[in-house]
Amino acid sequence: MTLRHFPEDSRKYCYTLNVVSRTRYLVRATFLYGNFDNNNVYPKFDVSIGATPWSTIVISDANTIESIELIFLASSPTISVCLSNATTGQPFISTLELRQFNGSIYYTEFESRFYLSVSARINFGADSEASVRYPDDPFDRIWESDLVKKANYLVDVAAGTRKVSTDMPIDINRNDRPPQKVMQTAVVGTNGSLTYRLNLDGFPGFGWAFTYFAEIEDLSSSESRKFRLVLPDHPEISKAIVNIQENAQGKYRVYEPGFPNISLPFVLSFRFGKTSDSSRGPLLNAMEINKYLEKNDGSPDGDIVAGIILPYSSADWAQEGGDPCLPVSWSWIRCNSDAQPRVITITLSGKNLTGNIPTDLTKLTGLVELWLDDNDLTGPIPDFSRCTELKIIHLENNQLTGDLPSFLTNLPNLRELYVQNNKLSGKVPAGLDKNIILKYSGNIDLHEASGRGKHISIIIGSLVGAAVLLIVTVISCLHLKRLKGKNHDQEQFRDSMTVQRPVSTLSGTAPAEAAHCFTFTEIEDATKKLERKIGSGGFGVVYYGKLKDGKEIAVKVLTSNSYQGKREFSNEVTLLSRIHHRNLVQFLGYCQEDGRSMLVYEYMHYGTLKEHLYGPRTHGRNISWIKRLEIAEDAAKGIEYLHTGCVPAIIHRDLKTSNILLDKYMRAKVSDFGLSKSAVDGASHVSSIVRGTVGYLDPEYYISQQLTDKSDVYSFGVILLELMSGQEAISNESFGVNCRNIVQWAKTHIESGDIQGIIDPSLRDEYDIQSMWKIAEKALMCVQPHGHMRPSMSEVLKEIQDAILIEREATAVKEGNSDELSRNSMNSSVNLGSLGGTDNYLALDDSIAGPTAR
Repeated sequence: MTLRHFPEDSRKYCYTLNVVSRTRYLVRATFLYGNFDNNNVYPKFDVSIGATPWSTIVISDANTIESIELIFLASSPTISVCLSNATTGQPFISTLELRQFNGSIYYTEFESRFYLSVSARINFGADSEASVRYPDDPFDRIWESDLVKKANYLVDVAAGTRKVSTDMPIDINRNDRPPQKVMQTAVVGTNGSLTYRLNLDGFPGFGWAFTYFAEIEDLSSSESRKFRLVLPDHPEISKAIVNIQENAQGKYRVYEPGFPNISLPFVLSFRFGKTSDSSRGPLLNAMEINKYLEKNDGSPDGDIVAGIILPYSSADWAQEGGDPCLPVSWSWIRCNSDAQPRVITITLSGKNLTGNIPTDLTKLTGLVELWLDDNDLTGPIPDFSRCTELKIIHLENNQLTGDLPSFLTNLPNLRELYVQNNKLSGKVPAGLDKNIILKYSGNIDLHEASGRGKHISIIIGSLVGAAVLLIVTVISCLHLKRLKGKNHDQEQFRDSMTVQRPVSTLSGTAPAEAAHCFTFTEIEDATKKLERKIGSGGFGVVYYGKLKDGKEIAVKVLTSNSYQGKREFSNEVTLLSRIHHRNLVQFLGYCQEDGRSMLVYEYMHYGTLKEHLYGPRTHGRNISWIKRLEIAEDAAKGIEYLHTGCVPAIIHRDLKTSNILLDKYMRAKVSDFGLSKSAVDGASHVSSIVRGTVGYLDPEYYISQQLTDKSDVYSFGVILLELMSGQEAISNESFGVNCRNIVQWAKTHIESGDIQGIIDPSLRDEYDIQSMWKIAEKALMCVQPHGHMRPSMSEVLKEIQDAILIEREATAVKEGNSDELSRNSMNSSVNLGSLGGTDNYLALDDSIAGPTAR
């Protein structure tokens, strides 16, 4: 019921906890917003452990506790937990807990390089929704009940699943195993199968995954319980047989098979199935899954900076905590952008520094700027000759004594040296006053160097010459602008098209050329004077045509001469002239003549996807689920190309089913780039006036006006939901009372496990439920309220392709060709690995990827 909050600024705020080196700990932070600031602005900020990013806290409900946990092996006497990078609201924290482990259950060969981020810890067969923790668990691990209907947590439980429990004591053997209360309950698959689907926070990636079994039912001497774990993406795992009594060496004893290094997806589908010679179905007591989180050792200058601030540990500026550079720099330090960043700027002006200049500063070999002015420093200037990157040194207004050192003349990049108002003596070293700004007045015993006036004259002369050159340049530009204004509109537009030509980086793609310019006469001949109208939209009307070479075309005619309309026309021509992909509608050229603006595309025979889902083209001929998946795959490939195959990347900004067109082979292509924007190189977002279509519009973009490629991902998630349900994105009748939005409607059904409630009835059960679940869960990830929680288009594409393989395999099984299909699927999945979805995986040692039982 209490919390501490911090300013919404660029600083990080750290708690430093004392630990015992070479000891394992659990650290847990919780966050309950409770509208403490009376602003109803849900905070979003980052949490790091030392220099390692730990989690982004996204508050979506004022009354829900957000919790994060990490298991680590201490490598130093302290550990820092820091809050930073608030993007909305104020960073805050409710509790911070540290628990020490006694045993080694969480030992891994990688713990010197990786933390374990807790993703799931489940008590199966729980008798209530209450979690099990201290005092039942001496380390206060929180074992969540499998009865809790957490959003998209445990769904798709197999028929015949029932709870069992016992009051008998369980031999835990070691107290760092699950507590007795957790092991006294379990679920049993009475029909021979236990099936679950589990969302794993932080995945895909590599993780530590263990299950816990204890035989708590009384089996007769003739009965047995043997079963296998089946993971769809890990067929090799299903070979091992679990025999609880045999492996645990008796009843009521804990047995824990698992994997210290296994790659897992975001949505883990797993099944325990009994063997043919087993009389009882599988049993499961508990499960624990942690993700490997790679440590960042932080700045190599960290120890040096720690030595610098040691004498000033009580000062406010010396108490920021954590790594001086990561995840954000301290307020008085600036670092470069290396993976292991170096300190490049120290700004300690007016910080009441006393004594000598810290000699540790001379060890910061990447230092570019040093600001120690307006303090009470004494003694000589130390030797900075190793700091060859130094450009700016400010030491003015101190009590420094001694000579102005000669090493300053050997600093190759030095441009400013301010030492005025000190007690320096001697002479300015010869050559020091050349090509730098040197100020040394107020040092009574420091003698002036010769030749300084000549240097100043050269600077003044250069400035005068630069000013004359600038005036001449401005006059020339104004003259050229007047001449350019007299050019014909068509030539001006064509010239701009040629100049604005970025280059695609997709291998095998020729550099884009200026778009072909059709004459209006050519357009009239091809369309028979715009005779056959085939579509219309916000841009204008689309007409059918055929060129002299027989190529069929679609001509989009701009009906608005507004500034906005002309800008969208120019934007689409510019973008389409540089992009070429088989899943983007081919752009053939444009016409801009006598006030008319037209775009010419290849003709797409089967119209829009929207028409086939719930438009006039259905007529009882609904698209099958496998065809819908193939259409989604085609569209995803086109969007992925825009995001990753173009430099700079392109954000479509208006993805919807009416902008996905189908050719005569029912292959899908993305169209309509009037609202698209190019991302700025190196920028994470583009500031943009909000445009798009209601129902497909990213809510985060709508609120912040910060456009990213994740805005397209949101729109594509809506399209996936439409493909599943056959429903429009916005409807006044289809989604029930007080709900017009497909996202809200579908989310309610999917998170409660009722996927059948949204599947298009016209599909008539002609689909595999696993592929449907795969798409449903990926669609929900796409429509998460915050962009950073959404997958990339590459990840979405991989899931669609996996769903297609599931469907083809199911079809092959029905037709008796399963062996051949399995070989094809194996080959396909190998090829799919390069398409994305594994970027976050860690290259751990495959030799220990087998199961481990302890």
